[in-house]
Amino acid sequence: MLTLHSGRKLLIPYLMGGMTPDWLDHLRALAAAGADAIEIGLPFSDPMVDGPVVQEAAAAALARGATPETVLAELSTVDIGVPLVAMTYANVALGLPEFPARLAAAGISGVIVSDLPLEESGALRAAAGRAGVSVVPIAAPACPEDRLAEICAAASGFVYAMTAMRTTGVRAELAGAATGTVARIRRHATLPVVAGFGIGTPELAATVCAEADGVAVGSALVRLLLDGGTGAELADRLGGFRTALDQLSRAG
Repeated sequence: MLTLHSGRKLLIPYLMGGMTPDWLDHLRALAAAGADAIEIGLPFSDPMVDGPVVQEAAAAALARGATPETVLAELSTVDIGVPLVAMTYANVALGLPEFPARLAAAGISGVIVSDLPLEESGALRAAAGRAGVSVVPIAAPACPEDRLAEICAAASGFVYAMTAMRTTGVRAELAGAATGTVARIRRHATLPVVAGFGIGTPELAATVCAEADGVAVGSALVRLLLDGGTGAELADRLGGFRTALDQLSRAG
């Protein structure tokens, strides 16, 4: 099962599996640059919660012939050195036979199924538990308090906090209710609360981590690679987030 207790603010970068021929090297670069875990998108043709950057990455992966199965097969051959969390959709999670067991065989210890309602996730959560894989729920700003309590009670690994009711993507500033949303979730959560959706700069990461236990950073990193960035540049970009969060941890 996924366990995240680093004693510092958590940093979870995201990459789309199979988006480039050297994507496994990019995972290693992220781990070396201070990632506490890495979120890996499984290529899917209709990524509803993803913004244009991640959609472009999914299209690039699919164009290379990558599929959820090939991504998991490639991951099963390596040890990245930090926990891995799959980010996917219900069509994949419920459509692939023995999906949780396949994740575990690939070295993945957590999964986020972004469009699977809590009420319909029981069978998956049970199978995931048997496979030793945590199902990480997403808590949205629009959730009332009783709904947040239910989501947090069912959580495993961490709780993923949406900072705004929108798709993923780099934003110039946080949504007005971002830190308030995280604070509401924290009142119910016994696991780390990790904020995502629009965390595009180290400054925004530090701001939201005044309340959150960590951040997920996706589009800012994926955009760099789509524009031809190198593994070294990727590590440098993530290192800026690591430095900002570590400064916050020391100050706290």
